[in-house]
Amino acid sequence: MTDRIEAAAAELRPLLQEFILWARENAPGSDSGLVGAVALWHRLSTSDDVGRWRTSDLRTVLLERMPEAVEDPEAAAEGLVPAVRSYLAFLSDTGRLSAGSSPIKDLLTELDEIEDDVVEAMEDLADEDGYGDDEEEDVEGLGDFEPLAEELSALPTIRLRPDAELAEAARKTVLIGKARDLAVWVGSERPVGEETLLTDAEVAEALAALGFPAPDAGDGRSADALWNVWNLAIDLDFLQPEGEDTVSAAPDAVEWPFEEDDDVLDAWLAGLNSVDYGDPELEDEDATIALSGLTRALLVRVLLATGSAPLDRLRSELAEAAASCDDLGAEAWAAATDRYGDPLNPVLDWLVGYGMVEVEHGQVRLTPLGMEGVVHLVDEADIELDARPAIDAMTALDLLSFSAELSEEEADAEFAAWMELRDPGRAAGELLEAAAADEADALVRVQAASVVGALGEAAVPAWRQALDEPSLHPYAATHLAQLGVEDVPAPTQADTHWLVLDMLTISAGLGRAEFVGSLDDIGPASMLVGLLDVIWKVRHPHLEELLEMITKAHPDTQVRKAAKRALFKARSAR
Repeated sequence: MTDRIEAAAAELRPLLQEFILWARENAPGSDSGLVGAVALWHRLSTSDDVGRWRTSDLRTVLLERMPEAVEDPEAAAEGLVPAVRSYLAFLSDTGRLSAGSSPIKDLLTELDEIEDDVVEAMEDLADEDGYGDDEEEDVEGLGDFEPLAEELSALPTIRLRPDAELAEAARKTVLIGKARDLAVWVGSERPVGEETLLTDAEVAEALAALGFPAPDAGDGRSADALWNVWNLAIDLDFLQPEGEDTVSAAPDAVEWPFEEDDDVLDAWLAGLNSVDYGDPELEDEDATIALSGLTRALLVRVLLATGSAPLDRLRSELAEAAASCDDLGAEAWAAATDRYGDPLNPVLDWLVGYGMVEVEHGQVRLTPLGMEGVVHLVDEADIELDARPAIDAMTALDLLSFSAELSEEEADAEFAAWMELRDPGRAAGELLEAAAADEADALVRVQAASVVGALGEAAVPAWRQALDEPSLHPYAATHLAQLGVEDVPAPTQADTHWLVLDMLTISAGLGRAEFVGSLDDIGPASMLVGLLDVIWKVRHPHLEELLEMITKAHPDTQVRKAAKRALFKARSAR
């Protein structure tokens, strides 16, 4: 059965790849994983022709086969029928709905009629499997990060290297280079698809192009490695379907490594989920599934060890985790040991090849690229980490943005460490330049002004330059006046009003109570009314928004009326 599944999956792969491309524009949000499972079971149980669908096939596949195959019934209850609807539309729109199929209208009508039954079947399955139970009763997979969420959130600050360094490391990634070489070998319109698989001779050619050994008659590891690189090339968009039965190299695939750092990092991140290709592949499908997620499990444990962990300890911990996550875990671990010598060998081979880890003297260490990647994977799992740019790589805008989320003590420490690497005059210029980048960001502006204000005379040249920036002029004029600098304009009433509006903008972001409290700090209602009668003239990016909030939030009727008048005048002036 496993051989049949593998053959059918290989046959379907090009079609599903083209569906994914079609769905990006025509059915965004379609679950390609569910589509793949439906197409596979349709091929195995109802039709040798993957393009021939009858209305009866829908009941067979969705109500009989899929309940036995889905891994997440809750997701299937929500997404299975929409995914199949998109897949049938794809087959019809692209002319792949074979002769002998039911009309597309009848297929979609049947799908609508059985939708409630499908949802009910999946919900019943979720109840049986305990998906609705408390988290403590959920069965976690080997590669799930959620059981380690508390430990991950408690990690000390993770420092990430700058994009230029990461891009330079990504350019040297061996596996992306092999994905490019494979794309070059594929060339233009190579016949690979539903009806045409690579011949044995072509497989041997492809392996040679990648520098992989020829396949051993009793060992499929070379073929596994080839298809893993093939899938990576698809993830990277180096290979693209060209019609029903051909594949071509993308035009820019041969240009790797790209010149622009952003393009390099975008490509590397596009292939990041290929870490799953490092999981051991065994002859028994259930054993393979038992060890799925092993690569992610290793990555997260090295991260928890603050970036470096002994290989022996990782092996012991992961063997125990595999046994506890799946009844077949221990048996699968033994099978992987027989096949690879060490179940972690394929894991480490892939991670080293993707530039994420280094193994030396029995120690596994995350590279800067690997640290960046695993932080992305944890973030995708909606688990918060304290990850920031390294101090020496942190721009002034990074510093101001991250510090806004920190306690005062932590923010002071970040500023102090950052300032140690710069003379005060240069620091002042960088901070004020960052503050001027977005006129709407009052919090960054106030933070920058506060820090630069503490630099004293050294900041005078930067303050003089900031006079030309409308959003910073009020701060520059105020601080230069405080420093007693001559031949500069004195702060005006408009400058003072801008500072007030910045303060109100920040308090508005904290909530209604804080906003009203800030208004009270300005003075009594009569003073606020007088302020509102003139402040509408200030061209502040949040003026109208703040005036509207005052009309709704302030408890005093006269203040609310004054805010409404000011809002009308501001909008009329605009």
